[in-house]
Parts: sequence; structure tokens; C-alpha cells
Amino acid sequence: MVRLQPDPFLNELTNMFERTTEKGSVWVTLKHSSDKSKVKRNKMKTAGEKIEFKCLIRATDGKKTISTMVGPKDHQRFQWSYATILKARMTALKKRERKDKRKTADSDKKQDLKKQSKPSN
Repeated sequence: MVRLQPDPFLNELTNMFERTTEKGSVWVTLKHSSDKSKVKRNKMKTAGEKIEFKCLIRATDGKKTISTMVGPKDHQRFQWSYATILKARMTALKKRERKDKRKTADSDKKQDLKKQSKPSN
């Protein structure tokens, strides 16, 4: 596994998506992590030191695995860039068919009027 800085990670992730366009998948996982061992975290906790948690992001296409750590300061910028990459690569998704709310509301009103106008036996 290769640990990269956030910007090279995003570039490599884009390359992974391009390689798997015709066939294959890319799996991305996000995990809450402090990047320290459990023993070291416990020592820091008992000493009263603040533990800074980061986000560990891993991506794999089955052949190659890359990862990066993103701190709280860079998280929003990273998420924005990551979302842009995902939006650009989701070309195979179909748009959801939605009924126009006005059309359904109008048809419901028409049906109610027809029921009211029919004489009852």
C-alpha cells in the first residue's frame, strides 16, 4: 500500500477511475484514525494530551492500493475535490424518473371533482 499526500492521492484516484472505465471497479473507504498505535494513544490520554484524529482514505482497484491521511484543517477542501472527481466519473448512472408534483396534484384534484360530480344511486 502506498501512502500519498492528499493532492497526489486525488490525481492517482482519477487515474484509477480512468483505468477502470471499460471494466472493473474502484473501492474507496474512509476511516476515523489517529495514525498512532493504541499503546501510544493510551499514554497520551493518561498524560492529558489531546489526540488529533484524522481521516484515513484508502482506494483500490483490486491491483493497486493507495491511501492518504487528511486532517481536520484540510478535510473540507479534500472533500470538495473528491466530490468533483466522483461527479465527473458517474457517467453511467441513469437519472431518476420523477413525476412532476404539479401534474400529480392536478390529476388528483380532477379525480376528486369527477367523484363529486357523479350522481349517487
